[in-house]
Amino acid sequence: MATVLMCRRIPRLSRVAAFSTTAQHEAEHGSSKSEQEEKDNPGQANTGSESTATIQLLNPLDYRVLYNPSAYARGRAGSQQHLDRDSGQALGDTLTSAAQAPQAFPAASSQTFPPIRRALSKSRSNTLLQQTILAALSKEEAEKEKWEVHDSKEDPRVFQKGRPEYRSLSCDSSEPAQPLPAEEGDSILDSMAACEGSPGSITDHFQRLSRLPAERRAGLASEPGFDALCQCAVQAIRLFSTPDLIHVLKSCVLLAVPPSHPLLDACEGEFCRRAWDMELEQLLLVADCWRCLERSVPSYLSILFSFANLHWRDLTLPQFVQLVYIIGEGRRSPADLALKVENAILRYLDSFTLEELGAVCLGLFKSTSGISDHVMRRIADRVSLQMEDMSTYALVNVLKMLRYTRMDHLPLLKELGKVIPERIPTVNVQGIMHITLTYSSLHYFDEGVLAAVATSLPSKVSYCRSKDAAKFLWSFGCLDYEPPNEEEFYSSLIMQIHRKLHEFKKFPEHLLTALLGLAFVKRFPEELIDYALREDFVQKTRGSKYELNKDLFTLGKSVEIECPSYRGNRLPPQLCQEFTEMALSFAEQEIYVRPEIVEATSLLESMLGGPEYVKNHMILPHTRSSDLEVRLATDGHPIPFNFKGPAAARKLKDIGVSLTDDLMAQLIQGRARGWSPVEVENEGRTPGQDEAGMLCSDGALPAGAKSPAEPKSGCPGALPSLPQPGEVRLALQVSNRNHYCYSSKRLLGLHCLKRRQLRHLGYVVVELPFWEWFPLLRRSRSEKLSYLHYKVFDPALLSRAA
Repeated sequence: MATVLMCRRIPRLSRVAAFSTTAQHEAEHGSSKSEQEEKDNPGQANTGSESTATIQLLNPLDYRVLYNPSAYARGRAGSQQHLDRDSGQALGDTLTSAAQAPQAFPAASSQTFPPIRRALSKSRSNTLLQQTILAALSKEEAEKEKWEVHDSKEDPRVFQKGRPEYRSLSCDSSEPAQPLPAEEGDSILDSMAACEGSPGSITDHFQRLSRLPAERRAGLASEPGFDALCQCAVQAIRLFSTPDLIHVLKSCVLLAVPPSHPLLDACEGEFCRRAWDMELEQLLLVADCWRCLERSVPSYLSILFSFANLHWRDLTLPQFVQLVYIIGEGRRSPADLALKVENAILRYLDSFTLEELGAVCLGLFKSTSGISDHVMRRIADRVSLQMEDMSTYALVNVLKMLRYTRMDHLPLLKELGKVIPERIPTVNVQGIMHITLTYSSLHYFDEGVLAAVATSLPSKVSYCRSKDAAKFLWSFGCLDYEPPNEEEFYSSLIMQIHRKLHEFKKFPEHLLTALLGLAFVKRFPEELIDYALREDFVQKTRGSKYELNKDLFTLGKSVEIECPSYRGNRLPPQLCQEFTEMALSFAEQEIYVRPEIVEATSLLESMLGGPEYVKNHMILPHTRSSDLEVRLATDGHPIPFNFKGPAAARKLKDIGVSLTDDLMAQLIQGRARGWSPVEVENEGRTPGQDEAGMLCSDGALPAGAKSPAEPKSGCPGALPSLPQPGEVRLALQVSNRNHYCYSSKRLLGLHCLKRRQLRHLGYVVVELPFWEWFPLLRRSRSEKLSYLHYKVFDPALLSRAA
């Protein structure tokens, strides 16, 4: 099936190197971009001539119908359009009449009818076909909405349906089984005009009101009679028995009482007063009611956690899971419970249902609770064996915790690669985002999963929040993966970023996350970059809970190097200089002194003739890793240039790092984990965080400026000058495992960007890969010198440079 649709202007997008434009892509593969725009803007779909397409029914007769796809593009919102185009979605119609889209029915059987009967047959067939298609579309749309709708309050509570014990621990907010007639509400409220009645009768009134139909309950809060009932309850609050007070609170949930209501103030105070005399089951039930009411009750939760700490041995499995759920929803991690939580997880691990296991992981994740590698690995062991039986929601919650703990559990990741691709089309956008972010955070590349995400996402992109779109761009850029449908994939996400631009005023970190992800794969949407480098936006980054200076620096300098035609806002030179000085200061303390770099520097000095022939520094400070710079004449002779280097070199030699067995094991095998909770929480940051995660401190950011004059060559923040004629500049990269995807030789996006920009500035990039260099550190000096001589004086490099 083919459709021809009207296009509107695409936001300006720069792409370095071989970047095929959207227009070229549409000419070769069809107008997928335009169809996506028409889906998102159905009101604009018919601004030009109407387009038609042919549905080929599975009928041996030559039976055809012409229709206008734009009429239901919004309703379908997704995968069917994608299938139609190739032929062969968080919360985002009728067919044209015969006059608008003429139908053609050259079916042989219709020729036997007289003209009038043939016309009636056409009309009836047309109506039947329309009804069939509309019914199918309606069902498909309902399915899509079911997949995409995410209820942040109800979805985490699914585990409560797995055991009958949760009925006494949680508040059931579903409709009452035996509702009362709507008119009974008036008589109940009228009886409260005089504000009389015992606590028992007041409780009965609340319970009866909670059984009214939903439409009657909706307006109760504004009625004088309900206000009188609440006042009576407040005045008699201390006279209620604990069970009656709990019944009142549960009724408030069904009556949707606002969280700031005075009655709830009184209830919270009273529950805090009598909490130590209540049962743990009652305490958990009340905490669940507060969650359903969306009321923050930190004082009550503190008492609950202290009570649970004292009665820990008495907790049953359902009580433990409910407690962890409450901990997560309260976004609090009680320090004195951490070890006990781990012990309880190990005790109940084999008894948890899979939904309960997902709920426990979600509670730990939301409360940023630390968990040992041993416990996380045990959880992952069980999940990897039962993944096919696990709901996607519960599985995603486990992946969140896996990401948080930086756990490299290969059996789980491999099994995930088998199970999750076929589920992707029916997973909502937020779930897909967390799955994708798990892979990028763990630096684990699985093309099957990423391709499934890329195929499904364009039809769901209208459901993306700004955060979702940013994380998708970041994840694909971090793993340096451009999918087969890359133009459709990136175009749809960039357009969604434009539509969500207003959200970045509150969440500036998400825009920088998106733009860095795009920069890693050589995409620079100039309008968005201009917005991100504006004075007011740069100032907004100061209010973020994340440290964003280094991201601004990476973005600003990358645009400067790779987008020479860009004329928008830029970071001012003084700000770049400030960021550069911070980066260099960090590198001197943390990067230049690494044993593998110190050893390479010392050996190169010996081989080339002294420290003036080698410089250990950051050629591009915004890329957050160091380089060993060597300059050669085209005849192969080294050129001295580092006349400020000897003192620094001597300082490095005096460090005297011993290459112990433990150190060598860390260098060669690396550390699977070791990220702090703060680093993992800051999921949008660049993958080189282990090297320069704290390069820049928070501080006031000066305003952006239009096309500023660059600092003089040699000043911090200035780009290096281009090589002179007859000169070859080598940038030796002493890589480590954190520059690559997990257990592979696939470079991560930041390091691809760095090497690309070094080449752009005239450097010849030479790598000392960790799988070659680290084992040599324990070999003889002559072997290491021989290896470095081969790398530096490779005739092929010199000939290409010449």
